[in-house]
Amino acid sequence: MENNGLLQDKFGRKHDYLRISITEHCNLRCTYCMPEDGISLTPKPQLMTADEIVSIAQTFVSLGVTKIRLTGGEPLVRKDANDIILRLGKLGVNLTITTNGILIANFIETFKEAGIKTVNISIDSLVKDKFNKITRREYFDIVQKNIDLLLQEKLNIKLNVVLIKSFNNNEILDFIEITKSKNIQVRFIEFMPFSGNQWDKSKLVSFAEIMETVQSKYFISEIERLKDAPNDTAKNFKINSHMGSFAIISSVTNPFCSTCSRIRLTADGKLKNCLFSNSETPLLETLRAGESIIPLIEQNLLSKKAVRAGMDDDLKFQNPELFSQNRSMIAIGG
Repeated sequence: MENNGLLQDKFGRKHDYLRISITEHCNLRCTYCMPEDGISLTPKPQLMTADEIVSIAQTFVSLGVTKIRLTGGEPLVRKDANDIILRLGKLGVNLTITTNGILIANFIETFKEAGIKTVNISIDSLVKDKFNKITRREYFDIVQKNIDLLLQEKLNIKLNVVLIKSFNNNEILDFIEITKSKNIQVRFIEFMPFSGNQWDKSKLVSFAEIMETVQSKYFISEIERLKDAPNDTAKNFKINSHMGSFAIISSVTNPFCSTCSRIRLTADGKLKNCLFSNSETPLLETLRAGESIIPLIEQNLLSKKAVRAGMDDDLKFQNPELFSQNRSMIAIGG
């Protein structure tokens, strides 16, 4: 369905990509995502039910959304995740999911039936001890096994790797080596500031540093710059002789705000027009009252800032008084 303008902000950006967090719960405790002492979980009555998730998604599809990504927390830990995935799969959109990979074996047939063709897996180290350290759990072997399972089932795999200096930036070439013989896209993500994740710029591995590392092994002539998809957050590359590819998401050093087409729905039914925004529009009360949420959606998008929720320079972006007012990553849904 053509976007009729309601999903357009005052800068002319059209939003056809909805990311829905279906839970705040997770079976990992990744350091960059969740504060060490955890978060205060939203009481269940304040969370979206499966019917409400589907209803809100249907409204967005009627307004022009063509892609929906399910996130969390870890979306697959939700007890009715199977039902939600299957129902959203009937909306005629490009349905995708971001998961930590632990429970994938239980959902392969669900993914197929719902038409999910691409699965994003968050994994930040190929070294078992380091994986366990950053996730504060011990699921490394299970995740590796499920990545192989997805390959066997011919599903597209994207590995999301948050790079943190002095932790896993020495694994950049190891991750790229995976793409030599496997049809996998590795996506390197710059470490971003959120409440409770002890962010500071010294931990950032920038786009330039990532490319410098790649070029330390491969000649420039071997590194192919691929064509990015419209409104893509990633800059895509491929080593000529490799089966897979790699990409860099540089939200900090090279923000892609001018082409942003994303809008986010939190598990408690609040709309965020930017990952970095502390401003949210609650939809549930209006939906439960039987009233239209479309005016709220329109209002939310018209309030969207041009760049990173108004943090339009480096000093603002590094100011903890600004980014600490936002939710932790696990409560946003990415």
